[in-house]
Amino acid sequence: MDDSKNLAPDFPAGLRWFNVARPLSLSDLRGRAVLLDFWTGGEIACHHNAAQLRIVGARVGPELAIVGVHAGKFAGEQDARAAQEALLRLAIEHPVVVDRERELWNAYEVKSWPTLVLLDPVGRIVGGFAGELDADKLVELVSRHLRRWRDGGLVDGTALETRSEAQREHRHLLRFPSKLSCASEAHLYVADTGHNRILELELDAHGREAFVRRSFGSGVRGLKDGQGDEAHFDAPRGLALMGRKLCVADTGNHCVRAIDLDTGRVATIAGTGEVGLRLPRPGHPLRTALRSPWALWWDRPRLYVALAGSHQLAAIEGEDLLLPLAGNGREALVDGPALEASFNQPSDLAGDGRALYIADAEASALRRLELVGRPRVDTLVGQGLHEWGDRDGQGAEVRLQRPAGLCFDGLLYIADTLNHKVKQMDPATRRTTRLAGNGERGHADGRFVHARFHGPEGLAVRDRRLYVADTGNHVVRVLDLRHMEAWTLVVHD
Repeated sequence: MDDSKNLAPDFPAGLRWFNVARPLSLSDLRGRAVLLDFWTGGEIACHHNAAQLRIVGARVGPELAIVGVHAGKFAGEQDARAAQEALLRLAIEHPVVVDRERELWNAYEVKSWPTLVLLDPVGRIVGGFAGELDADKLVELVSRHLRRWRDGGLVDGTALETRSEAQREHRHLLRFPSKLSCASEAHLYVADTGHNRILELELDAHGREAFVRRSFGSGVRGLKDGQGDEAHFDAPRGLALMGRKLCVADTGNHCVRAIDLDTGRVATIAGTGEVGLRLPRPGHPLRTALRSPWALWWDRPRLYVALAGSHQLAAIEGEDLLLPLAGNGREALVDGPALEASFNQPSDLAGDGRALYIADAEASALRRLELVGRPRVDTLVGQGLHEWGDRDGQGAEVRLQRPAGLCFDGLLYIADTLNHKVKQMDPATRRTTRLAGNGERGHADGRFVHARFHGPEGLAVRDRRLYVADTGNHVVRVLDLRHMEAWTLVVHD
C-alpha cells in the first residue's frame, strides 16, 4: 500500500492550539479516522455542526479524532482569543487549531464555512463536503470506513488525549451574557447565555449596582420545563417582556420559552426541540420545528421571532398560530416584499410600532420591515456577506462588522459587535455615528470616547440609560446618555 498517495497536508508549525496539551501533527493522529472541521465562530451553520459533532464523537468513540480548524470570517474573529471564546461558547471539547492566515484553508482548498474533510488512519484524504452535517448519516459513513480500516489493521483505537479549555476557572458571575430586557427602572433581565440561565436583576437607584433577585434555569444544558431553578435551557439569548411573561429565545433548543414572572414557572410555547428547516407555512407553534431562534420582539398581538438558522422572521399569534413573516430562507441580502426578501442570520429585533428593525449580522447590515400596509424589507446600511468595516456616515457609505444587538428609543442604538463599539442611527436619515467605544477590544469605563468593549451583543434602554451586554467581558455596562459616561454594573449574587 502506497501511504504517500493522496496524503493530507499536515498542520503547519507555530499555530495556536486549544483543548490539547501541545500542538498536534498528523503523525500524532495515526491509527484513527480524522475528521477536520473548518469553522468560524459567528456562522450559524457552524453552531449547528458543533452540536452534531458532539453526537458523532460520542457515538463513534476514540477511533475517530475530530479536529476543529478555526478560520475566522470577519477580521474580529481571526485571532486566537476570538477562537478560544467561540469554542467555549459552543462547548467544543475536541482539539481546535487557529488557522489565522488560512494556511490549512488554502492547503485543503476549502471554499466555505463549514467544511468537513475525512482522513483515513494513515493520513490520506478520503473525501469532504461543505455545509451542515447530519449526525446519523455521518456516523454511518465513518463507521463503514472504520470497519474496512480495522480489517486492514490500520486502526489502534487509542483515545486522543485532550485538555478542555472549559475546565479553566471562570471568575465572573456572568458567562457570555448576550441579550437584555428592561422591565422597569428597577429591574433588568439578562440572558446569561454561557450559564444556560436567565437572571432577574434588581437595580439600585443610581444604576451602579444590582442584586440577583431570581434565577431561571438550573445551569444544566437541556430542554426541560418546570419551576425556575428546575428548568433547563440551552444557550438562551433573545428576551421580550409580554405582560407578566418573559419570553426567551432558547437558541440551542430551537424553541421559544416563556417564564411566568408571578409563579416562576418555565414553559415551552414554540418549537419541538428538534432543529427545523426553512419555515414554509403557518402552523401550530408547538408542532413546528424552529431553526435557532435568536431574538424576540413583542408588539401586541404578535411575538416576533428572528430565526437566525433559517434566515427568516416569524410571528407567534396567541397560543395556536406561528407564521412566516419575512424571508425566503436563502442567505443573501435581498430587499423586496417580505416573503421574497432574504436575510443573513438575523440576530436582533427592535420596533417603533410602524416598523421592525433587524440586525442582519452576517451581512453586517441593518434592515427594516415595514409593518404598516404591505410588509416590505429594505436595507438601511450594509452591502452583503463580504462587505464589512468600521465607517460612520449615511446610508450606503456606512460599514459595520457583524452587528448583533439593537434597541430603539427615538434613535436606533446598535451593538457593533466585532468593532467593539456602540453606535446610533437616525432611521429617517440613515445617518450612523459612534456613540461609545474607541474600537479597541478591552474593558475600560469613563467618557464614551475612551470606553472599551469586548464584542457587545445586546442592548436595552430605559430612562436615558443604555444597558449593554458586554459579552466578551462577561459583564453588563451602563451608558449614561445624559452625561456621556460609561461604567460597569456591579452585580451581587
